[in-house]
Amino acid sequence: MLTRRHVLASALAAPAVLRMGVGTAQAATTLKISHQFPGGTIDKGDFRDRLCRMFAAEVAKRSGGDLTAEVYPNSSLIKTNAQFSAMRKGALDLSLYPMPYAGGELPETNIGLMPGLVTTYDQGLRWKKEPVGKALSDLLADKGILLISWVWQAGGVASRSKAIVAPEDAKGLKVRGGSREMDMVLQTAGAAVLSVPSNEIYAAMQTGACDAGITSSTSLISFRLEEVAKSLTSGASASYWFMLEPLMMSKAIFDKLPKNQQDIILAVGADLEAFGRKGAQDDDIEVTKVYEKAGAKVSALDAAIVGKWRDIARDTAWKDYGAKTATSANLLKLASDVAA
Repeated sequence: MLTRRHVLASALAAPAVLRMGVGTAQAATTLKISHQFPGGTIDKGDFRDRLCRMFAAEVAKRSGGDLTAEVYPNSSLIKTNAQFSAMRKGALDLSLYPMPYAGGELPETNIGLMPGLVTTYDQGLRWKKEPVGKALSDLLADKGILLISWVWQAGGVASRSKAIVAPEDAKGLKVRGGSREMDMVLQTAGAAVLSVPSNEIYAAMQTGACDAGITSSTSLISFRLEEVAKSLTSGASASYWFMLEPLMMSKAIFDKLPKNQQDIILAVGADLEAFGRKGAQDDDIEVTKVYEKAGAKVSALDAAIVGKWRDIARDTAWKDYGAKTATSANLLKLASDVAA
């Protein structure tokens, strides 16, 4: 008996059309890319959606149409938190996915949002070529996931009331942090925490279930949190919140593709990393304009305040994460060796 999952898995992984060559018929493969962010076009909208659309267009161009991709925004294909598991099983081809969302299934992935561990884009993007990048890539590959494009995003705080700048500002508030480790830091600072994906922060703040949400500058804009916020803390100049939000691919699907198509996917993914960085940094600036226009008070972080958050994290979240597994301890050590 075919279950819905079997039907979905078959539909996602199946070749879509036949391309006719001279005397031959070659199956053209259509990959499906899922993400939780608002959809747009290749030229306008959330840069993460645009990156996925650019990826789809470029792999089609370089493969002569033998490899194509379709983008499904707003978690319209698969629910947000289920995307990582679906890729591991080969039931989803690709996703631009916030890495620590996989923390419940694979705790080591929480290294992708460890408060105060990454404090600049240069530092985060150096991971790829440093030992920490190899160790993380090897771990994920062993679990059925390939990193195609490394994307880091700085974050800030949207609050329904007072600004959350220093740790003491969070006391008594209900705050969405974005990872287990960020939640530990917030709890140490005296906050209550709420664990929801970024596409659910708006509703939580609107109903009062959440007083403030910490998320990327892009999500602060794309999810229109300025409509429910009176204060913004910008991470444009400095931030303790950097999220690894890469374009990932199912290893099972990747391994079935011919070598030339694999090479195209990896090359396009690497080429798009510069666009990802620019998109994130542009939004770090744009978010202030959006919130000021909406009438919110905007505050900024500086190195001294980031240091306060890092000190709490080092004594709580970093220790807890490093004690989880030998792999976690090694990843934390290797990441700490990458200078800011």
